[in-house]
Amino acid sequence: MDLLAAIRIFLRVVERGTISGAARDLDMSQPSVSERIDKLERFLSARLLVRSSRKLSCTAEGRTFYEQGKQLLDAAELTINSVSLSNSKIQGSLRLAAPQCLGEIVVPKALMNVRTAHPDLHVDLMLNDTIADPVTEGLDISLRLGRLNENGGYIAFPLGWVARKLVAAPCYLAAHGPIETPADLAFHPFIRLKAIFASDQVPLSRENGPVVQTRIRTAMTVSHWRPMYDLILCGGGIGILQHPACAKALAQGRLVELLDGYRVPPLPLNALIPPLRPMPQRVRAVLDLLKRDIPALLPPAA
Repeated sequence: MDLLAAIRIFLRVVERGTISGAARDLDMSQPSVSERIDKLERFLSARLLVRSSRKLSCTAEGRTFYEQGKQLLDAAELTINSVSLSNSKIQGSLRLAAPQCLGEIVVPKALMNVRTAHPDLHVDLMLNDTIADPVTEGLDISLRLGRLNENGGYIAFPLGWVARKLVAAPCYLAAHGPIETPADLAFHPFIRLKAIFASDQVPLSRENGPVVQTRIRTAMTVSHWRPMYDLILCGGGIGILQHPACAKALAQGRLVELLDGYRVPPLPLNALIPPLRPMPQRVRAVLDLLKRDIPALLPPAA
């Protein structure tokens, strides 16, 4: 049995959460992946996975083997690269997670430079607004918005700040009148992402002033930024959008920023990686490009 290949297959099964998903990634048949996992379990004399009709999960032994197996493959890659005549070539796969809005507007531009620099690297990009922990979810790099947990089991690299804009369409303001003070927000339908401002309050501050929670009236929640953007653009209400999502519409006058003199505090953007020592070559190469390119792709936070 090719043990390294079996470990690689097992890692992808755990990361995908399904045999079928791993098989698609690895360009293998589903029965072949299942057979490799069965052989690996027999070789180890340990059950690694619990499989049911609906989900797949690791046993305690499987979780330990996953964590140690990932370190083993990274160490093998470093060893090979250290003696290979083509050690400057970045190969293999890299799993990258990003929030939906940034992942659709900003990250693809940065990944074009990754593709140009490292055409032999396969990048697996996953977009989700839920928190993706690189340690527990088998990610190589996770881009995360917002304040970080100081006790997180990861290494963080700051990438900049993502500005947020309180906006409305001119047609909405023409029909419903101007919004002149923060207290006025409560009288207008607010459209927001689920789990954001869930207390029906939004943070606002004057320049260099304290952040004050201001009451809003939620009229609609959505699970993706694009319907929220379209609804606001069509005059369906007001809302807060990340600046990369609305910069073009603001410049064209199709959206206007509300409450001159106030701003919604920007969110810090960080790249998180598992605490592996030394850092895998492919992770370092991509991380260096993201640190170089993403700050320049973000509109100014002011």
